[in-house]
Amino acid sequence: MKIALVQLNYIIGDFEGNSRRIIEHIRLAGREGAELAVFAELAVTGYPARDYLEFDDFISRSEECMQSIAEECRDITAIVGGPSRNVTGRGKPLFNSAWILAGGQVKQLVNKSLLPNYDVFDEYRYFEPATGSGVVEVNGTRLAVTICEDIWNTGDIPLYRRFPLDEAIAQNPELIINIAASPFHYNQALDRRKVLRDNALKYQLPVIYVNHAGAQTELIFDGGSMACDNGGNIRETLPFFQEGMKIIETGESWYNAPVAPEVQIDEKVRDIALIHDALVLGIRDYFGKMGFKKAILGLSGGIDSAVTLALAAEALGPQNVHGILLPSEFSSDHSVEDAKALAVNLGCPYEVIPISDTFHSLENTMQPFFKDMPFGLTEENMQARIRMVILMAMANKFGYILLNTSNKSEAAVGYGTLYGDMCGGLSVLGDVYKTDVYRLANYINRTTEIIPLNSIVKPPSAELRPGQKDSDSLPEYDVLDQLLYQYIEKRKGKRELEEMGFAPALVARVLKMVNTNEWKRYQTPPILRVSPKAFGMGRRMPIVGKYTG
Repeated sequence: MKIALVQLNYIIGDFEGNSRRIIEHIRLAGREGAELAVFAELAVTGYPARDYLEFDDFISRSEECMQSIAEECRDITAIVGGPSRNVTGRGKPLFNSAWILAGGQVKQLVNKSLLPNYDVFDEYRYFEPATGSGVVEVNGTRLAVTICEDIWNTGDIPLYRRFPLDEAIAQNPELIINIAASPFHYNQALDRRKVLRDNALKYQLPVIYVNHAGAQTELIFDGGSMACDNGGNIRETLPFFQEGMKIIETGESWYNAPVAPEVQIDEKVRDIALIHDALVLGIRDYFGKMGFKKAILGLSGGIDSAVTLALAAEALGPQNVHGILLPSEFSSDHSVEDAKALAVNLGCPYEVIPISDTFHSLENTMQPFFKDMPFGLTEENMQARIRMVILMAMANKFGYILLNTSNKSEAAVGYGTLYGDMCGGLSVLGDVYKTDVYRLANYINRTTEIIPLNSIVKPPSAELRPGQKDSDSLPEYDVLDQLLYQYIEKRKGKRELEEMGFAPALVARVLKMVNTNEWKRYQTPPILRVSPKAFGMGRRMPIVGKYTG
Protein backbone atom coordinates (compact mmCIF):
# COMPACT_ATOMS: atom_id res chain seq x y z
CA MET A 1 0.00 0.00 0.00
CA LYS A 2 1.32 3.48 -0.86
CA ILE A 3 0.94 5.80 2.12
CA ALA A 4 1.90 9.47 2.50
CA LEU A 5 3.21 10.39 5.94
CA VAL A 6 2.57 14.14 6.28
CA GLN A 7 4.36 15.97 9.08
CA LEU A 8 3.29 19.64 9.37
CA ASN A 9 3.71 22.61 11.70
CA TYR A 10 0.19 23.66 12.65
CA ILE A 11 -0.99 26.88 14.31
CA ILE A 12 -3.58 26.57 17.06
CA GLY A 13 -6.92 27.95 15.89
CA ASP A 14 -5.72 28.80 12.37
CA PHE A 15 -8.46 26.82 10.66
CA GLU A 16 -7.98 28.42 7.27
CA GLY A 17 -4.22 28.00 7.26
CA ASN A 18 -4.19 24.48 8.70
CA SER A 19 -6.89 23.15 6.37
CA ARG A 20 -5.36 24.84 3.32
CA ARG A 21 -2.02 23.15 3.94
CA ILE A 22 -3.65 19.79 4.64
CA ILE A 23 -5.50 20.05 1.31
CA GLU A 24 -2.29 21.03 -0.51
CA HIS A 25 -0.56 17.91 0.80
CA ILE A 26 -3.52 15.67 0.01
CA ARG A 27 -3.32 16.87 -3.59
CA LEU A 28 0.45 16.42 -3.65
CA ALA A 29 0.18 12.91 -2.20
CA GLY A 30 -2.45 12.04 -4.80
CA ARG A 31 -0.24 13.25 -7.64
CA GLU A 32 2.54 11.03 -6.33
CA GLY A 33 0.31 7.97 -6.34
CA ALA A 34 -0.50 7.60 -2.67
CA GLU A 35 -3.66 5.72 -1.74
CA LEU A 36 -3.70 7.11 1.79
CA ALA A 37 -2.46 10.38 3.36
CA VAL A 38 -1.95 10.40 7.13
CA PHE A 39 -1.90 13.59 9.20
CA ALA A 40 -1.34 14.15 12.91
CA GLU A 41 -3.63 14.15 15.94
CA LEU A 42 -5.86 17.25 16.21
CA ALA A 43 -4.21 18.64 13.09
CA VAL A 44 -7.09 20.89 12.05
CA THR A 45 -7.23 22.73 15.39
CA GLY A 46 -3.57 22.56 16.34
CA TYR A 47 -2.43 21.02 19.63
CA PRO A 48 -2.97 21.75 22.47
CA ALA A 49 -6.02 23.94 21.89
CA ARG A 50 -6.86 23.80 25.60
CA ASP A 51 -9.94 25.84 26.57
CA TYR A 52 -10.57 26.90 22.98
CA LEU A 53 -12.20 23.47 22.87
CA GLU A 54 -14.93 24.76 25.18
CA PHE A 55 -16.15 27.26 22.55
CA ASP A 56 -18.97 25.88 20.41
CA ASP A 57 -17.91 28.09 17.51
CA PHE A 58 -14.38 26.66 17.66
CA ILE A 59 -15.74 23.12 17.24
CA SER A 60 -18.15 24.22 14.48
CA ARG A 61 -15.34 25.78 12.48
CA SER A 62 -13.25 22.65 12.90
CA GLU A 63 -16.15 20.55 11.57
CA GLU A 64 -16.60 22.87 8.60
CA CYS A 65 -12.91 22.53 7.75
CA MET A 66 -13.16 18.75 7.93
CA GLN A 67 -16.02 18.83 5.42
CA SER A 68 -13.99 21.00 3.03
CA ILE A 69 -10.99 18.66 3.38
CA ALA A 70 -13.24 15.64 2.76
CA GLU A 71 -14.36 17.13 -0.55
CA GLU A 72 -10.74 16.88 -1.74
CA CYS A 73 -10.62 13.16 -0.97
CA ARG A 74 -12.19 11.75 -4.15
CA ASP A 75 -9.41 9.45 -5.35
CA ILE A 76 -7.44 9.22 -2.11
CA THR A 77 -8.26 8.52 1.53
CA ALA A 78 -7.02 10.82 4.30
CA ILE A 79 -6.76 10.34 8.04
CA VAL A 80 -6.88 13.74 9.77
CA GLY A 81 -6.99 14.45 13.49
CA GLY A 82 -9.67 16.74 14.91
CA PRO A 83 -12.29 16.99 17.67
CA SER A 84 -15.76 15.54 17.13
CA ARG A 85 -18.95 15.99 19.12
CA ASN A 86 -20.12 13.32 21.53
CA VAL A 87 -23.78 12.92 20.56
CA THR A 88 -24.48 10.11 23.03
CA GLY A 89 -25.48 12.57 25.74
CA ARG A 90 -23.15 10.80 28.19
CA GLY A 91 -19.80 12.04 29.42
CA LYS A 92 -17.69 14.87 28.06
CA PRO A 93 -19.02 16.78 25.04
CA LEU A 94 -16.14 15.89 22.68
CA PHE A 95 -14.08 13.02 21.37
CA ASN A 96 -10.47 13.29 20.23
CA SER A 97 -10.92 11.72 16.81
CA ALA A 98 -9.25 10.48 13.67
CA TRP A 99 -11.49 11.54 10.79
CA ILE A 100 -11.42 9.05 7.91
CA LEU A 101 -12.14 11.02 4.72
CA ALA A 102 -12.87 9.26 1.42
CA GLY A 103 -15.18 9.52 -1.55
CA GLY A 104 -15.66 13.23 -0.94
CA GLN A 105 -17.18 12.71 2.52
CA VAL A 106 -16.52 11.75 6.11
CA LYS A 107 -16.44 7.97 5.94
CA GLN A 108 -15.78 7.10 9.57
CA LEU A 109 -14.64 8.47 12.94
CA VAL A 110 -12.20 6.64 15.19
CA ASN A 111 -12.03 8.04 18.72
CA LYS A 112 -9.12 8.05 21.14
CA SER A 113 -9.45 5.60 24.02
CA LEU A 114 -6.60 6.42 26.37
CA LEU A 115 -6.63 10.10 27.36
CA PRO A 116 -3.38 11.25 28.99
CA ASN A 117 -3.88 13.29 32.12
CA TYR A 118 -0.33 13.68 33.44
CA ASP A 119 2.57 16.12 33.13
CA VAL A 120 1.69 18.59 30.33
CA PHE A 121 -1.36 16.61 29.19
CA ASP A 122 -4.90 17.41 30.32
CA GLU A 123 -7.08 15.70 27.74
CA TYR A 124 -9.64 14.26 30.12
CA ARG A 125 -10.63 17.87 30.86
CA TYR A 126 -12.17 18.05 27.38
CA PHE A 127 -12.64 14.60 25.87
CA GLU A 128 -14.63 11.46 26.52
CA PRO A 129 -12.64 8.22 26.11
CA ALA A 130 -13.78 5.86 23.36
CA THR A 131 -15.16 2.47 24.26
CA GLY A 132 -14.59 0.61 20.98
CA SER A 133 -11.77 -0.16 18.59
CA GLY A 134 -11.09 1.54 15.29
CA VAL A 135 -10.55 -0.63 12.23
CA VAL A 136 -10.86 1.05 8.82
CA GLU A 137 -10.70 -0.48 5.36
CA VAL A 138 -8.87 1.41 2.61
CA ASN A 139 -8.67 -0.14 -0.86
CA GLY A 140 -9.09 -3.60 0.61
CA THR A 141 -6.48 -3.15 3.36
CA ARG A 142 -7.68 -3.23 6.95
CA LEU A 143 -6.05 -0.60 9.17
CA ALA A 144 -6.12 -0.41 12.96
CA VAL A 145 -6.28 3.36 13.51
CA THR A 146 -5.07 4.61 16.90
CA ILE A 147 -4.37 8.02 18.40
CA CYS A 148 -1.13 8.76 20.28
CA GLU A 149 -1.53 7.33 23.82
CA ASP A 150 -3.49 4.36 22.49
CA ILE A 151 -0.22 2.56 21.64
CA TRP A 152 1.80 3.65 24.67
CA ASN A 153 0.82 0.88 27.08
CA THR A 154 2.37 -2.40 25.99
CA GLY A 155 3.79 -3.83 29.22
CA ASP A 156 2.61 -6.84 31.18
CA ILE A 157 0.79 -4.66 33.71
CA PRO A 158 -1.33 -2.09 31.89
CA LEU A 159 -1.81 1.39 33.27
CA TYR A 160 -5.37 1.24 32.00
CA ARG A 161 -7.97 -1.51 32.17
CA ARG A 162 -7.50 -2.52 28.56
CA PHE A 163 -5.40 -2.02 25.46
CA PRO A 164 -7.37 -0.51 22.55
CA LEU A 165 -5.37 -2.55 20.04
CA ASP A 166 -6.26 -5.82 21.75
CA GLU A 167 -9.85 -5.30 20.63
CA ALA A 168 -8.87 -4.15 17.14
CA ILE A 169 -6.69 -7.21 16.54
CA ALA A 170 -9.74 -9.43 16.74
CA GLN A 171 -10.87 -7.78 13.48
CA ASN A 172 -7.67 -8.90 11.68
CA PRO A 173 -6.09 -5.59 10.65
CA GLU A 174 -3.02 -5.69 8.40
CA LEU A 175 -1.39 -2.45 9.53
CA ILE A 176 -1.39 -0.16 12.60
CA ILE A 177 -1.70 3.59 12.03
CA ASN A 178 -0.99 5.97 14.91
CA ILE A 179 -1.57 9.72 14.64
CA ALA A 180 0.08 11.67 17.44
CA ALA A 181 0.76 14.99 19.10
CA SER A 182 3.83 13.95 21.03
CA PRO A 183 5.94 16.79 22.50
CA PHE A 184 9.71 16.68 22.50
CA HIS A 185 11.94 15.93 25.41
CA TYR A 186 15.52 14.71 25.19
CA ASN A 187 14.62 11.00 25.48
CA GLN A 188 11.34 11.08 23.59
CA ALA A 189 12.73 9.95 20.23
CA LEU A 190 14.12 6.76 21.80
CA ASP A 191 10.97 6.26 23.87
CA ARG A 192 8.88 6.37 20.69
CA ARG A 193 11.11 3.90 18.88
CA LYS A 194 10.75 1.51 21.80
CA VAL A 195 6.95 1.89 21.80
CA LEU A 196 6.70 1.26 18.05
CA ARG A 197 8.97 -1.77 18.32
CA ASP A 198 6.97 -3.17 21.24
CA ASN A 199 3.67 -2.76 19.38
CA ALA A 200 5.04 -4.27 16.17
CA LEU A 201 6.33 -7.32 18.04
CA LYS A 202 3.27 -7.72 20.24
CA TYR A 203 0.79 -7.63 17.35
CA GLN A 204 3.13 -8.83 14.58
CA LEU A 205 2.10 -5.90 12.39
CA PRO A 206 3.87 -2.92 10.84
CA VAL A 207 3.26 0.41 12.56
CA ILE A 208 2.94 3.82 10.87
CA TYR A 209 3.40 6.85 13.14
CA VAL A 210 2.78 10.53 12.24
CA ASN A 211 3.56 13.42 14.60
CA HIS A 212 3.42 17.23 14.67
CA ALA A 213 6.49 19.35 13.92
CA GLY A 214 6.75 22.85 15.39
CA ALA A 215 6.41 24.66 18.70
CA GLN A 216 3.31 25.83 20.55
CA THR A 217 4.55 28.27 23.21
CA GLU A 218 6.44 26.04 25.67
CA LEU A 219 5.71 22.71 23.97
CA ILE A 220 8.03 21.73 21.12
CA PHE A 221 7.03 19.00 18.67
CA ASP A 222 9.99 17.36 17.01
CA GLY A 223 8.23 15.46 14.23
CA GLY A 224 10.21 12.28 13.84
CA SER A 225 7.36 10.51 12.05
CA MET A 226 8.31 6.96 11.07
CA ALA A 227 7.24 3.54 9.90
CA CYS A 228 8.43 0.17 11.14
CA ASP A 229 7.90 -3.39 9.95
CA ASN A 230 6.44 -6.21 12.00
CA GLY A 231 9.84 -6.95 13.52
CA GLY A 232 10.08 -3.42 14.91
CA ASN A 233 12.77 -2.32 12.44
CA ILE A 234 12.49 1.35 11.43
CA ARG A 235 12.03 1.36 7.67
CA GLU A 236 11.26 5.02 6.95
CA THR A 237 11.72 8.26 8.90
CA LEU A 238 10.96 11.94 8.54
CA PRO A 239 13.33 14.61 9.88
CA PHE A 240 13.32 16.11 13.34
CA PHE A 241 12.06 19.69 13.84
CA GLN A 242 11.06 20.11 10.20
CA GLU A 243 7.99 19.72 8.08
CA GLY A 244 7.99 17.01 5.48
CA MET A 245 6.09 14.42 3.51
CA LYS A 246 7.26 10.96 2.53
CA ILE A 247 5.53 8.36 0.37
CA ILE A 248 6.16 4.84 1.65
CA GLU A 249 5.11 1.56 0.14
CA THR A 250 4.54 -1.41 2.39
CA GLY A 251 5.22 -4.84 0.93
CA GLU A 252 5.79 -8.46 1.78
CA SER A 253 9.12 -7.77 3.47
CA TRP A 254 7.30 -5.63 6.05
CA TYR A 255 5.51 -8.75 7.34
CA ASN A 256 8.30 -11.29 7.72
CA ALA A 257 11.03 -9.09 9.13
CA PRO A 258 13.68 -10.11 11.67
CA VAL A 259 13.30 -8.83 15.22
CA ALA A 260 14.89 -5.41 15.72
CA PRO A 261 17.42 -4.95 18.54
CA GLU A 262 16.03 -3.67 21.80
CA VAL A 263 16.05 0.10 22.18
CA GLN A 264 18.45 1.14 24.93
CA ILE A 265 17.53 4.32 26.81
CA ASP A 266 20.05 5.92 29.17
CA GLU A 267 18.13 8.64 31.00
CA LYS A 268 21.36 10.34 32.02
CA VAL A 269 22.39 10.87 28.40
CA ARG A 270 20.91 14.03 26.92
CA ASP A 271 21.52 14.60 23.21
CA ILE A 272 22.75 18.20 23.19
CA ALA A 273 22.28 18.56 19.43
CA LEU A 274 18.58 17.73 19.75
CA ILE A 275 18.21 20.12 22.69
CA HIS A 276 19.91 22.85 20.65
CA ASP A 277 17.63 22.31 17.66
CA ALA A 278 14.55 22.18 19.88
CA LEU A 279 15.37 25.51 21.51
CA VAL A 280 16.03 27.19 18.17
CA LEU A 281 12.67 25.96 16.86
CA GLY A 282 10.95 27.01 20.10
CA ILE A 283 12.22 30.58 19.77
CA ARG A 284 11.48 30.78 16.05
CA ASP A 285 7.90 29.52 16.33
CA TYR A 286 7.08 31.59 19.43
CA PHE A 287 8.03 34.75 17.57
CA GLY A 288 6.65 33.70 14.21
CA LYS A 289 3.26 32.49 15.45
CA MET A 290 2.82 35.55 17.69
CA GLY A 291 3.76 37.92 14.88
CA PHE A 292 6.91 39.18 16.60
CA LYS A 293 10.16 39.76 14.73
CA LYS A 294 12.80 41.15 17.09
CA ALA A 295 14.24 40.11 20.44
CA ILE A 296 16.24 41.91 23.09
CA LEU A 297 18.21 40.55 26.03
CA GLY A 298 20.73 41.65 28.61
CA LEU A 299 24.31 40.57 27.90
CA SER A 300 26.50 40.07 30.96
CA GLY A 301 29.50 38.33 29.44
CA GLY A 302 28.41 35.16 31.21
CA ILE A 303 27.50 31.78 29.80
CA ASP A 304 23.69 31.97 30.07
CA SER A 305 23.17 35.21 28.17
CA ALA A 306 25.82 34.15 25.65
CA VAL A 307 24.05 30.88 24.83
CA THR A 308 20.67 32.61 24.72
CA LEU A 309 21.96 35.23 22.26
CA ALA A 310 23.50 32.56 20.03
CA LEU A 311 20.30 30.49 19.97
CA ALA A 312 18.14 33.55 19.29
CA ALA A 313 20.44 34.73 16.51
CA GLU A 314 20.15 31.36 14.81
CA ALA A 315 16.36 31.33 15.24
CA LEU A 316 15.55 34.90 14.22
CA GLY A 317 18.60 36.12 12.32
CA PRO A 318 21.40 38.04 14.07
CA GLN A 319 20.14 41.42 12.84
CA ASN A 320 16.90 40.83 14.76
CA VAL A 321 18.46 40.17 18.16
CA HIS A 322 19.66 43.19 20.13
CA GLY A 323 22.09 42.70 23.00
CA ILE A 324 22.21 45.27 25.78
CA LEU A 325 25.28 45.45 28.03
CA LEU A 326 24.37 46.93 31.42
CA PRO A 327 27.62 47.12 33.40
CA SER A 328 27.75 48.29 37.00
CA GLU A 329 30.75 49.21 39.09
CA PHE A 330 30.97 45.52 40.02
CA SER A 331 31.19 44.30 36.42
CA SER A 332 34.65 43.17 35.39
CA ASP A 333 36.26 44.62 32.29
CA HIS A 334 36.61 41.16 30.76
CA SER A 335 32.87 40.52 31.14
CA VAL A 336 32.08 43.64 29.12
CA GLU A 337 34.66 42.73 26.49
CA ASP A 338 33.44 39.14 26.31
CA ALA A 339 29.87 40.34 25.72
CA LYS A 340 31.00 42.73 22.98
CA ALA A 341 33.07 40.02 21.30
CA LEU A 342 30.10 37.65 21.31
CA ALA A 343 27.82 40.22 19.66
CA VAL A 344 30.46 40.94 17.02
CA ASN A 345 31.04 37.22 16.36
CA LEU A 346 27.32 36.69 15.80
CA GLY A 347 26.72 39.92 13.91
CA CYS A 348 24.12 41.12 16.45
CA PRO A 349 23.64 44.83 17.20
CA TYR A 350 24.47 45.85 20.76
CA GLU A 351 24.46 48.85 23.08
CA VAL A 352 26.31 49.64 26.31
CA ILE A 353 24.17 51.33 28.97
CA PRO A 354 26.00 51.66 32.32
CA ILE A 355 23.77 51.49 35.39
CA SER A 356 26.08 52.87 38.11
CA ASP A 357 24.65 56.39 38.12
CA THR A 358 21.08 55.07 38.17
CA PHE A 359 21.94 52.70 41.00
CA HIS A 360 23.54 55.40 43.12
CA SER A 361 20.59 57.70 42.50
CA LEU A 362 18.27 54.97 43.77
CA GLU A 363 20.54 54.38 46.74
CA ASN A 364 20.28 58.08 47.61
CA THR A 365 16.50 57.93 47.26
CA MET A 366 16.32 55.02 49.72
CA GLN A 367 18.97 56.29 52.14
CA PRO A 368 16.51 58.11 54.47
CA PHE A 369 14.74 54.79 54.92
CA PHE A 370 17.66 52.37 54.89
CA LYS A 371 19.88 54.79 56.91
CA ASP A 372 23.16 53.06 57.80
CA MET A 373 22.09 49.49 57.12
CA PRO A 374 24.86 47.52 55.38
CA PHE A 375 25.01 46.74 51.65
CA GLY A 376 23.32 43.39 51.01
CA LEU A 377 20.83 41.39 49.00
CA THR A 378 18.48 44.36 48.67
CA GLU A 379 21.11 46.40 46.87
CA GLU A 380 21.98 43.44 44.63
CA ASN A 381 18.33 43.09 43.66
CA MET A 382 18.04 46.83 43.02
CA GLN A 383 20.71 46.50 40.34
CA ALA A 384 18.94 43.56 38.71
CA ARG A 385 15.66 45.49 38.67
CA ILE A 386 17.29 48.62 37.25
CA ARG A 387 18.61 46.50 34.40
CA MET A 388 15.14 45.13 33.78
CA VAL A 389 13.58 48.63 33.72
CA ILE A 390 16.08 49.63 31.04
CA LEU A 391 15.58 46.45 29.01
CA MET A 392 11.79 46.81 29.13
CA ALA A 393 12.04 50.47 28.20
CA MET A 394 14.05 49.54 25.12
CA ALA A 395 11.62 46.72 24.35
CA ASN A 396 8.58 49.01 24.63
CA LYS A 397 10.09 51.86 22.67
CA PHE A 398 11.44 49.81 19.76
CA GLY A 399 9.05 46.82 19.65
CA TYR A 400 11.27 44.05 20.99
CA ILE A 401 10.32 40.95 23.00
CA LEU A 402 12.58 40.39 25.98
CA LEU A 403 14.21 36.97 26.25
CA ASN A 404 14.79 35.57 29.73
CA THR A 405 18.24 34.01 30.23
CA SER A 406 17.82 32.15 33.56
CA ASN A 407 18.72 28.44 33.56
CA LYS A 408 16.90 25.56 35.26
CA SER A 409 19.40 25.27 38.11
CA GLU A 410 18.86 28.90 39.07
CA ALA A 411 15.09 28.70 38.63
CA ALA A 412 14.97 25.57 40.80
CA VAL A 413 16.66 27.11 43.83
CA GLY A 414 15.36 30.65 43.43
CA TYR A 415 18.73 32.12 42.49
CA GLY A 416 17.29 35.06 40.60
CA THR A 417 15.59 38.37 41.19
CA LEU A 418 11.84 38.57 40.76
CA TYR A 419 11.00 41.53 38.48
CA GLY A 420 14.70 41.60 37.68
CA ASP A 421 16.61 38.94 35.76
CA MET A 422 13.58 36.61 36.00
CA CYS A 423 11.51 38.80 33.66
CA GLY A 424 10.91 38.25 29.96
CA GLY A 425 8.42 37.16 27.34
CA LEU A 426 9.99 33.73 26.88
CA SER A 427 12.41 31.69 28.99
CA VAL A 428 14.89 30.03 26.63
CA LEU A 429 17.05 28.09 29.12
CA GLY A 430 14.58 27.61 31.98
CA ASP A 431 14.50 23.83 31.36
CA VAL A 432 18.27 23.48 30.84
CA TYR A 433 20.50 22.77 33.83
CA LYS A 434 23.64 24.87 34.16
CA THR A 435 25.93 21.94 33.32
CA ASP A 436 23.96 21.45 30.08
CA VAL A 437 24.24 25.18 29.32
CA TYR A 438 28.00 24.61 29.19
CA ARG A 439 27.46 21.66 26.85
CA LEU A 440 25.30 23.87 24.64
CA ALA A 441 28.03 26.50 24.55
CA ASN A 442 30.59 23.95 23.45
CA TYR A 443 28.16 22.62 20.83
CA ILE A 444 27.60 26.14 19.48
CA ASN A 445 31.41 26.46 19.27
CA ARG A 446 31.82 23.06 17.60
CA THR A 447 33.30 24.44 14.37
CA THR A 448 34.50 27.92 15.35
CA GLU A 449 34.67 30.08 18.47
CA ILE A 450 31.42 32.03 18.59
CA ILE A 451 31.04 32.25 22.35
CA PRO A 452 34.31 33.62 23.77
CA LEU A 453 36.24 30.95 25.63
CA ASN A 454 36.47 33.17 28.69
CA SER A 455 32.67 33.16 29.03
CA ILE A 456 32.81 29.37 29.22
CA VAL A 457 35.77 28.82 31.55
CA LYS A 458 35.43 31.64 34.09
CA PRO A 459 33.60 30.95 37.38
CA PRO A 460 29.94 31.98 37.00
CA SER A 461 28.97 35.17 38.81
CA ALA A 462 26.05 37.59 38.96
CA GLU A 463 28.60 40.42 39.55
CA LEU A 464 26.30 42.29 41.93
CA ARG A 465 28.91 42.78 44.66
CA PRO A 466 32.72 42.73 44.78
CA GLY A 467 34.24 39.33 44.01
CA GLN A 468 30.88 37.56 43.89
CA LYS A 469 30.66 33.96 42.62
CA ASP A 470 27.64 31.67 42.26
CA SER A 471 29.42 29.13 44.47
CA ASP A 472 29.20 31.62 47.37
CA SER A 473 25.47 30.95 47.50
CA LEU A 474 25.03 27.58 45.80
CA PRO A 475 26.65 24.13 45.78
CA GLU A 476 28.90 23.47 42.79
CA TYR A 477 26.72 23.02 39.73
CA ASP A 478 27.97 19.54 38.86
CA VAL A 479 26.70 18.30 42.24
CA LEU A 480 23.65 20.56 42.43
CA ASP A 481 22.39 19.53 38.99
CA GLN A 482 22.63 15.82 39.77
CA LEU A 483 20.59 16.31 42.93
CA LEU A 484 18.03 18.55 41.20
CA TYR A 485 17.63 16.03 38.37
CA GLN A 486 16.85 13.24 40.81
CA TYR A 487 14.40 15.40 42.76
CA ILE A 488 12.61 17.13 39.87
CA GLU A 489 12.72 14.70 36.94
CA LYS A 490 12.86 11.42 38.91
CA ARG A 491 10.76 12.57 41.90
CA LYS A 492 13.16 11.12 44.46
CA GLY A 493 12.43 12.16 48.07
CA LYS A 494 14.80 13.13 50.86
CA ARG A 495 15.44 9.60 52.14
CA GLU A 496 15.97 8.22 48.64
CA LEU A 497 18.44 11.01 47.80
CA GLU A 498 20.42 10.31 50.95
CA GLU A 499 20.49 6.60 50.10
CA MET A 500 21.92 7.54 46.71
CA GLY A 501 24.89 9.12 48.48
CA PHE A 502 23.99 12.80 48.66
CA ALA A 503 24.98 14.36 51.99
CA PRO A 504 21.95 14.84 54.28
CA ALA A 505 22.79 18.49 54.95
CA LEU A 506 23.05 19.17 51.22
CA VAL A 507 19.77 17.39 50.51
CA ALA A 508 17.94 19.35 53.21
CA ARG A 509 19.40 22.64 52.01
CA VAL A 510 18.63 22.13 48.32
CA LEU A 511 15.13 20.74 48.80
CA LYS A 512 14.26 23.66 51.05
CA MET A 513 15.46 26.10 48.39
CA VAL A 514 13.45 24.36 45.67
CA ASN A 515 10.22 24.16 47.67
CA THR A 516 10.29 27.62 49.23
CA ASN A 517 10.84 29.28 45.85
CA GLU A 518 7.75 27.85 44.15
CA TRP A 519 6.08 31.26 44.46
CA LYS A 520 8.79 32.80 42.30
CA ARG A 521 8.41 30.22 39.57
CA TYR A 522 4.67 30.93 39.35
CA GLN A 523 5.64 34.38 38.04
CA THR A 524 8.18 33.40 35.39
CA PRO A 525 7.62 33.56 31.61
CA PRO A 526 6.77 30.45 29.56
CA ILE A 527 9.69 28.02 29.61
CA LEU A 528 10.68 26.05 26.50
CA ARG A 529 10.30 22.39 27.50
CA VAL A 530 13.17 20.03 26.62
CA SER A 531 13.07 17.63 29.59
CA PRO A 532 10.47 15.12 30.77
CA LYS A 533 9.66 17.40 33.75
CA ALA A 534 9.87 21.14 33.14
CA PHE A 535 8.75 23.95 35.39
CA GLY A 536 5.35 25.22 34.32
CA MET A 537 2.15 23.38 33.51
CA GLY A 538 3.83 19.97 33.70
CA ARG A 539 4.95 20.39 37.32
CA ARG A 540 2.11 21.55 39.54
CA MET A 541 3.27 22.11 43.09
CA PRO A 542 1.49 23.97 45.90
CA ILE A 543 3.10 27.23 46.95
CA VAL A 544 2.29 26.95 50.66
CA GLY A 545 2.88 23.21 51.20
CA LYS A 546 5.05 21.95 54.06
CA TYR A 547 6.34 18.77 52.40
CA THR A 548 10.11 18.89 51.92
CA GLY A 549 10.67 15.56 50.21
